[in-house]
Amino acid sequence: MPLRTRALMMAVVIGCGAALVAGEALGCPTCKDSLADGDAAAANLARGYFYSILLMLAMPFTLAGSFGLYVWREMRRQRPTDDGDGPGNARP
Repeated sequence: MPLRTRALMMAVVIGCGAALVAGEALGCPTCKDSLADGDAAAANLARGYFYSILLMLAMPFTLAGSFGLYVWREMRRQRPTDDGDGPGNARP
């Protein structure tokens, strides 16, 4: 069986397994209990957890993107300009 087909089948199996288990994942107990109580202060605490999780999820992409942008700009800045004196335009 080709490697590509095997990898696709494995991805489908893992995706189906994740879809079946997703109903059981209700979040962290602190957030779930605080929202069930209906307390405004507890809801603010759960909202704080939500935003901190979003920040932690976004940070690797932000760092990788910033590093990639830095490398791209440095490579572009160091690119030689074509002013007519390059190796293909040598004067006799």
